[in-house]
Amino acid sequence: MFEKLQKIAERYDEIEAELSRPGALSDRAAWTRLTKERAELSGPVEAYRAYLRLKGEMEAALAEAEKESGEMRALLLEEAQICRERLAEAETGLKVMLLPKDKNDERGCTLEIRAGAGGEEAALFAYDLYRMYQAYCERRRFSWDIVDVSETELGGMKEAIVNVEGRGAYSRLKYESGVHRVQRVPETESQGRIHTSTVTVAVLPEAEEVDVTLDEKDVRVDLFRSSGAGGQKVNKTETAIRLTHFPTGIVVTCQDERSQLKNKEKAFRVLKNRLYDYYNSRAVSAEAQNRRSLVGTGDRSERVRTYNFPQSRVTDHRIGYSLHSLDAFLSGELDEMIDALARADTQRRLAEGTDEA
Repeated sequence: MFEKLQKIAERYDEIEAELSRPGALSDRAAWTRLTKERAELSGPVEAYRAYLRLKGEMEAALAEAEKESGEMRALLLEEAQICRERLAEAETGLKVMLLPKDKNDERGCTLEIRAGAGGEEAALFAYDLYRMYQAYCERRRFSWDIVDVSETELGGMKEAIVNVEGRGAYSRLKYESGVHRVQRVPETESQGRIHTSTVTVAVLPEAEEVDVTLDEKDVRVDLFRSSGAGGQKVNKTETAIRLTHFPTGIVVTCQDERSQLKNKEKAFRVLKNRLYDYYNSRAVSAEAQNRRSLVGTGDRSERVRTYNFPQSRVTDHRIGYSLHSLDAFLSGELDEMIDALARADTQRRLAEGTDEA
């Protein structure tokens, strides 16, 4: 590890020298590339050099202790022990910094919410999750761009697809993929019995142009009239778009906008994200079929979280972590849970010594 850190520090010094030379700004592309690389390396380099300084302080205290006796020797040995403990913490921090980053973490994402088992109660809970994620994105100042929503007559949702924009949106929401289970008394239940329903959440990283090659010849585009709540909201023209990708069978529908062009743009964006996830997932599976992850087997049909209304408790089953503040959680206060999931993921990767992102 320290050999790798030394090479990183040497590379950082090379970049500093390159950026300091006369005429460095003349090549704007190179300047931008180097400053970005320097920014990426600065954290590990500063932490590594702080580690070396601390190690020097410990060694100096031990050397001085050899020359002293009595109370002074005891004080120097105590100082060395404090440095040793801080070095252990610093070493763990350095290991975390060297873990490969998920290449998708800085991207936006597509959030897909679908009612599962439970009929109308599942649809009502899907709407609750929709509002929860919307509130969370507002807190984090991520943009919320609706692609398609399928509502029920009682105010629930069969399905919702949303594009979430903002730096790091995927890194914050990626742990949400999976089956979310709710336990509560439905509004339609006259006997007061607790029902269990499920909603499936999928979070797909935003695909960049270089990630996915999409041949429009492989896509069938169908136009149809948008469905609505009736009355004046009914769309009289064919502005809704349905895309069917022949090679994979993936189908995307978008009818949120009144403009056919905007719906088409949104639909193709979601299609690219789904294709990126589809091909990336196949590649990961081929490379490491037994890879463990924070979402268990990686199958989105696996239950990940339970929302228990009678006990005002939300429990994430992947890490056995519970919060007894369900109302606050559903109002968008997700950071404590997401931070716990991220810490558990980091600890797992450190324990496994994996090089996988």
